[in-house]
Amino acid sequence: PGQWCTTMLYSADGSRLFSCGTSKDGDSFLVEWNESEGAIKRKYLGFRKKSAGVVQFDTTQNHFLAVGEDNQIKFWDMDSINILTSTEAEGGLPSLPRLRFNKEGNLLAVTTADNGIKILATAAGLRSLRAAEASSFEALRSPIEPAAIKVSGTSAVANLSPVNPKVERSSPVRPSPILNGVDTMARSGEKPRPLDDVTDKNKPWQLAEITDHAQCRLVSMPDSTDAANKVARLLYTNSGVGVLALGSNGVQKLWKWARTEQNPSGKATANVVPQHWQPNSGLLMTNDVTGVNLEEAVPCIALSKNDSYVMSACGGKVSLFNMMTFKVMTTFMPPPPASTFLAFHPQDNNIIAIGMEDSTIHIYNVRVDEVKSKLKGHQKRITGLAFSTNLNILISSGADAQLCVWSIDSWEKRKSVPIQLPAGKAPNGDTRVQFHSDQIRLLVSHETQLTIYDASKMDRIRQWIPQDVLLAPISFAMYSCNSQLVYASFCDGNIGVFDADSLRLRCRIGPSVYLPSAVLNGSQAVYPLVVAAHPQEPNQFAVGLTDGSVKVMEPLESEGKWGVVPPVDNGMPNGRTASSSATSSHTPDLVQR
Repeated sequence: PGQWCTTMLYSADGSRLFSCGTSKDGDSFLVEWNESEGAIKRKYLGFRKKSAGVVQFDTTQNHFLAVGEDNQIKFWDMDSINILTSTEAEGGLPSLPRLRFNKEGNLLAVTTADNGIKILATAAGLRSLRAAEASSFEALRSPIEPAAIKVSGTSAVANLSPVNPKVERSSPVRPSPILNGVDTMARSGEKPRPLDDVTDKNKPWQLAEITDHAQCRLVSMPDSTDAANKVARLLYTNSGVGVLALGSNGVQKLWKWARTEQNPSGKATANVVPQHWQPNSGLLMTNDVTGVNLEEAVPCIALSKNDSYVMSACGGKVSLFNMMTFKVMTTFMPPPPASTFLAFHPQDNNIIAIGMEDSTIHIYNVRVDEVKSKLKGHQKRITGLAFSTNLNILISSGADAQLCVWSIDSWEKRKSVPIQLPAGKAPNGDTRVQFHSDQIRLLVSHETQLTIYDASKMDRIRQWIPQDVLLAPISFAMYSCNSQLVYASFCDGNIGVFDADSLRLRCRIGPSVYLPSAVLNGSQAVYPLVVAAHPQEPNQFAVGLTDGSVKVMEPLESEGKWGVVPPVDNGMPNGRTASSSATSSHTPDLVQR
């Protein structure tokens, strides 16, 4: 950290990995990687001078690489280390232009020194631009004069021609601000529900009950079952192509889906069995558990936004692993106290919030190996951490059933709120927190409840307590990627799919769906300890079980979703509906029955 800035990109088919970066001395490098070994496979030549900034690049058609450097665009064939051609695009480019190919690879957008955008086009790209121009873009009706770049060879790249439509500041296509991966402009109002998700008033509503594996799509991760090593933490990679499990013995396992005819996107799916992925070295991602009592240890894990590295601990020091080589890059925070929860700062991957066994939270800078702040507000170990860039706060939860709100700017405590427990229930057990995609609503889960808070005021909006077909304690709960569903697992093996706005149950998935009869009838209870939601597919989730196995589930393709939204008066006494306003924390009408 602090020495290099590097961008990594896959070829369009996902089979080849490239990176382009600039060192602190201004030297730029473009390389292809051997992904399984984490070693450089090919280094491309053609950079001329030292750069004062970071060189940008893109790939196209599984064939070409383009780099913006030295006031020009340079092109390479992926299979040749020597530069193929370069162009100044009729001048006006900055020293380090940014660039991006379209999906087809026949148009290349390039930034200009006067904050405009030039489009370089192949012959096919020009035809598509003119077709679009003729049909819809009246504003671009000025004639385009192609100026062919003269180079030897007949490569598709060699025939790129510049066209120069500028994006004005008032243009409807200007980028909207995105905070922490959330488009705040798009979500400033309530998102309308898709038409197919609205209950048909003429049909009596019925809870979707899935009790057989033929009623949904299900895939088990190979090499996952290990009765002595339950799944303690479970994540999807941010790219959506893999699942990462941390076992109670401190060992992490990674499963990846390959691009195939059956699965052209290469994303995680319940239609295809993934590969238990390991580097050629055979190395395992194993945490240091020297002197640790694994029965009492609290495993914790967090993944960087670009999936390059993962940090985890299991009662011992925190290890930072390279996700390509599985090698330990560094370790920090040796116990005591042991780390119990990890979260990356949403705006700086070098800053990590670390919840501790002794109830404190350490704000740690990896780059300088220093604890910047130590937050004190809980009475028992930290069980959850969630950042909101919208509200500029960190919310922590503890085994003391307390929620604390901290300012990200000053790290001062703003508020402390106890969760409302049933009468006679001692304040213990894991309390977990996760922000809705609007970064304002907060899902709080505890074995006794699911609760939605308005985090700006820490008022309770909704609450659901185990009841009817779901009476067992809750083991885990999580929002779907679009925050329209909540997936909750229970200690009797049931899984509930809830409508996130109302916390009304829309689908129950029984343990008979994913457990063989021998396990169901066995003496050892097997149930999900953790749930993970796919980062792009709202109806896909994974569960990690007490027997070490990991399952990915999706609804049948003919169904497309987990049940339907229950009607407003579903199951409410005397047809009462829960208030949607953020009223007093002790209003009984908020509890969903």
